[in-house]
Amino acid sequence: MRAVVYNGPRDVSVDEVPDARIEKPTDAVVKITATNICGSDLHMYEGRTSLGAGSIIGHENVGEVVETGPGVYSVQVGDRVALPFNIGCGFCDNCTTGLTAFCLTANPPTAGAAYGYAEMGPYNGGQAEYLRVPFADFNALQLPEDSVDRENDYVMLTDIFPTGWHGTRLAKLQAGETIAVYGAGPVGLMAAYSADIQGASQIFVIDHLAERLALAEQFGATAISTADGDPVEQIKGLTGGVGVDRGVEAVGYQAHDSSGVERSNLTMNALVNVVKPTGGIGVVGVFLPEDPGAKDEMTRNGHMNFDFGKFFFKGQTIGTGQANVKAYNRQLRDLIHRGKATPSRLVSHNLGLADAPEAYQHFDARDTGWTKVVLNPTRG
Repeated sequence: MRAVVYNGPRDVSVDEVPDARIEKPTDAVVKITATNICGSDLHMYEGRTSLGAGSIIGHENVGEVVETGPGVYSVQVGDRVALPFNIGCGFCDNCTTGLTAFCLTANPPTAGAAYGYAEMGPYNGGQAEYLRVPFADFNALQLPEDSVDRENDYVMLTDIFPTGWHGTRLAKLQAGETIAVYGAGPVGLMAAYSADIQGASQIFVIDHLAERLALAEQFGATAISTADGDPVEQIKGLTGGVGVDRGVEAVGYQAHDSSGVERSNLTMNALVNVVKPTGGIGVVGVFLPEDPGAKDEMTRNGHMNFDFGKFFFKGQTIGTGQANVKAYNRQLRDLIHRGKATPSRLVSHNLGLADAPEAYQHFDARDTGWTKVVLNPTRG
């Protein structure tokens, strides 16, 4: 089969690799019909992780079940399914309490596993024609009859829509409250959209790219451009000096200031400043325990200068970590199916698998018009 293979920093290719196959009785094989390029993929693409050459990448996957192992009960050949990016077993202490992003079985001794992701287990990614799905009964979310026509919506269930939703839940957003989202990439846009669906009274999205800020406004947010000055002061000026009830960090450790200098602590300290006393902050942007590409020793070791004193004095709370996709994806699926949510509005491209190397280049450069890329392996 063909798959997108990581060869080294900013070098991916579409190669012939061994076919995905059943390896354990609880496995299924899925023919991939849609798979997204994610901002997290760019961390690996840029060589900022420990991902090894030869790895198949891609963790946002939708497709059709073509084979099941003898231990698979509910998932059937022919089912259209969305696959959470994080792989859970369904029976460990964390999975049984809904914390599927921190499965204790799929990637020991690490708590958590994922498709095609650095340090997240031996699992191939789904930017490929076929994908092996472990613990298929637990992980494969069956999709309704409109899943072909609305595939661009349902593929967002695999990561960014639940991750954006998770950011608002970590922040403890309540209906009628105000919220600031740092980052207008796909996850930040989905956090803003999730806040709107949940009844936030005012949503601010901070970024430097005008195109993405325009999209944020389409999802119900007020755009805050870093080009117009300090975002914290802008938001305080629009809220009578008090700031917001909640905040979501959707940028991660590669945040840049207005002059283009990378500052891993930029967004976290800004949110401490702009969120009201006793407010909550949800962190879904990726931060790593080690960053081999960082320019200083502190960041290389996964540390940052954090305004902990101010955070403590304001009595704020922070929730962090990858989204427990299965905690949200059924409900979000039904919002899509019933016409209450259309996350596909952020999709800019549907391309064939062969277009992946060029798509990575454009997406990594944040080129105009390249907001969210969906690869469709059946296109060629």
